[in-house]
Amino acid sequence: MAKVVVIGGGYGGITVAGGLDDVADVTLIEKRDQFVHHAAALRAAVDSGWGHTIFMPYSKLVSNGNVVHGTVQRVDGHTVYVSGHEPIEADYLVLATGTSYPYPAKYNVTESEVAKARLSQTRENLARARRVMLVGAGTVGVEFAGEISSNFPDTEIVMVDKADTILGTPGYVDELRDTITGQLRERGVRLVLGSPLAYMPGSDVGVLSPFEVETVDGQKIEGDIWFLCYGARTNSDYLVSSFGNVMRPNGQINVDKHLQVKDHPGIFAVGDITDVKESKRADAARAHARVVISNIRDLIAGQNMTTSYEPGKEWVILPLGPDGGASQLVTRDGTIEVVGPRETADIKGTDLMVSMVRNQLHLQ
Repeated sequence: MAKVVVIGGGYGGITVAGGLDDVADVTLIEKRDQFVHHAAALRAAVDSGWGHTIFMPYSKLVSNGNVVHGTVQRVDGHTVYVSGHEPIEADYLVLATGTSYPYPAKYNVTESEVAKARLSQTRENLARARRVMLVGAGTVGVEFAGEISSNFPDTEIVMVDKADTILGTPGYVDELRDTITGQLRERGVRLVLGSPLAYMPGSDVGVLSPFEVETVDGQKIEGDIWFLCYGARTNSDYLVSSFGNVMRPNGQINVDKHLQVKDHPGIFAVGDITDVKESKRADAARAHARVVISNIRDLIAGQNMTTSYEPGKEWVILPLGPDGGASQLVTRDGTIEVVGPRETADIKGTDLMVSMVRNQLHLQ
């Protein structure tokens, strides 16, 4: 039976592992002891009912292979070196280590109980805080403002961004920005835009500790707790020694149309770690994974790879808590349509796709 090794147990990684389990001996290498459903992480930071929901075991993911918990030190050819473990050999290797991001959008700790304890403390701190500052008014900042305002409606929230509008990067239509801006203002969120902070607070993110800062243009902001809502970083340091020739300055890996790493036959990459020109999203990682599953199945069967990846139509789903938000959709004819809270809740806002992920992990 062919040996497939998947490095990274996020959305793309679990899709590949589960999708090849019937035709290969699959080893999933993941440093965390449980899967973390990061799409719901911001809600878990404000709602205790979600504190355990976003953590799910890997125990039922594969039946022919296994899950190894450890940190990958390096990859040499098709050999993976994992801390505390013997080297692992692969016939086919899939890189799926994604990106890291400031807490609480993502968690960098490996033990779920430690993450749960920090989440519990964060919720307690938010409940006691009168003023919250969010640095960054992109999708994470907007969604977090929605979660905080839904659970703590009396809390003053200020969002700071150097851009002149929320969602300041390309890819968003003005109608979406205007709709979300209106809902945030209805919730009393103060927007401080057009100038970055001159300096950050002295306290760590999520810690209850009063502070005062100011923007470069002199606007003063007082708060009790703050969070950083930008700063994704590609998790590819373990590849530098062997894959430097196909690695971009931002750490992303160069892949071909089959999502095979350039100049490295039998090694594939999916999700945020790839240099595919599209926004980095969980649904894109799953789409990558389906292409890689098909191509590895072809190779195992002794055939040429037949499936190529083309970036699809990108939807932007922005819930503001369970009952707010807006979404930027692309219709079949390619036109953009902006819909409001009800449609957004139907797509993501209520369940935050927990059921779908539990199904992938064979937990229901």
